[in-house]
Amino acid sequence: MSNSKDFLASVKSLGVDDLKAKITEDELRLRKLSFAHSVTPVENPMTIRALRKDIARLKTVLRSKELGLA
Repeated sequence: MSNSKDFLASVKSLGVDDLKAKITEDELRLRKLSFAHSVTPVENPMTIRALRKDIARLKTVLRSKELGLA
């Protein structure tokens, strides 16, 4: 669990434009990883789940910044 806290702490310092760029980059990486996994199984499929959760966390932080909550 400390990993997600470290992730959130580092993400909250980013600006809105940086968050949008990171989300776009991670979504592209997720698409590539999912495609690679459908062709040949990835060594650790939990990385797909972790990446999806990271994207959700990024979107949550972005939304809170857009609403002026953070």
